[in-house]
Amino acid sequence: MLNKAQYPSDVIALGVFWRLRYKLSLRDLAEMFLTRGFIFTYEAVREWEAKLTPALAENLRRKRKGRVGRGWYIDETYIRVCGQWRYLYRAIDRDGARVDVMLSEHRDLAAAKAFFRSAKTVTGVTPDRVTTDRHDAFPRAIRTELGRPVRHRTSCYLNNRLEQDHRGIKGRCRPMLGLESATSAARYCRCHDELRNFLRCRSRMHQHVPVATQRWQHMRKAAIALHILATA
Repeated sequence: MLNKAQYPSDVIALGVFWRLRYKLSLRDLAEMFLTRGFIFTYEAVREWEAKLTPALAENLRRKRKGRVGRGWYIDETYIRVCGQWRYLYRAIDRDGARVDVMLSEHRDLAAAKAFFRSAKTVTGVTPDRVTTDRHDAFPRAIRTELGRPVRHRTSCYLNNRLEQDHRGIKGRCRPMLGLESATSAARYCRCHDELRNFLRCRSRMHQHVPVATQRWQHMRKAAIALHILATA
């Protein structure tokens, strides 16, 4: 994808990495690279993101196949797309690891079924227990897509860990002032969450990780992500 690019692949990969990881607008990134001697517009960063993020997301999704727990926490949050609110279905396991992300125009039975099918396909795992809110679509969707033996819990308090985890994508979308199309929004939300999950230092909830270890893990995983982007 980058064979005919005007700039070195490592520069493009770094721009896309910063775009996904940090709360920077497209114009912020163009200005930051300008001080380093690279002159391009914010639209160039948008095009690089559209080209490279699907490859990064797919690679990271393959790496975590079969590596999530069997206790899932599922909830929806709101994302503004084209001036309208859309539903972002998100799921984590009890250690906080990512299960799946899906953007939907509607919050209904069809969307819930599609999310469970996607989560089961991506992870290769059928959960033993699923915790959701009291939305009417979830019980039927769980029975249909995951099977009747799966235990279903409905409690807003038990889902607090996922409510707190929503802050990552909500805080990232705030500087962007919304997204302009459903396709780009779905692509960005999925890749942002995949990269955020890949760079997390803790493998379980409330795990203590020394600061020096956090720095080493961040540098190692960031180098892997940049290599994936640069060789896409």
